[in-house]
Amino acid sequence: MEFNEKLKELRNSSGLTQEELAEALFVSRTAISKWESGKGYPSIDSLKEISTFFSVTIDELLSGEKLLSIAEKENKSNMQNLCRILIGAIDLFHFLLIVLPLYPKAMKEYIVSVNLFGYTETSAFNRIVYWGLLFLFMGTGVTEVIVTQLKIEKVYRMIIVFSMVLSIATVLFLALTGETYATALVFLLFVLKAGLCMKGRYC
Repeated sequence: MEFNEKLKELRNSSGLTQEELAEALFVSRTAISKWESGKGYPSIDSLKEISTFFSVTIDELLSGEKLLSIAEKENKSNMQNLCRILIGAIDLFHFLLIVLPLYPKAMKEYIVSVNLFGYTETSAFNRIVYWGLLFLFMGTGVTEVIVTQLKIEKVYRMIIVFSMVLSIATVLFLALTGETYATALVFLLFVLKAGLCMKGRYC
């Protein structure tokens, strides 16, 4: 007997509706309906709840092979979510380009490094672009974290593409304007993002 049939049988034998079982397991009725129709399987945590609620073992609900498949899928999903959150955090870390002394400023006979607040050795246009790019990074980082938590897949795909393009554009602009240290930092953050994207299988 397949899992969906076992779950339906257990629910019916207990005299429960899908809504009542969903409430007992702290899941949606849609989830119960999906499981009973064979269109999906519960997470490991939900399997434990079902096992406890009906006083059966997990092995009685699922074969070892199917359980291993669910565990692998769940681990992959957890790794992907972690990578996505870290990518969002990296985009937020671009605020370092504001506070770190990465920009040169001439002081009589020598040159010192200042942060973006004190940087006046470039054109007003360049400074506006710097600030604009950095605010875009921070907004993108916040959006990535929120969308990951809400599991809005299509929106996340668009956001991550925008984030990568933004990184490349920022590296090129900073390189063209001669900001060596800032360019190196943005490039390093881009490499970290790309690495995490590969780890999460292209995010």
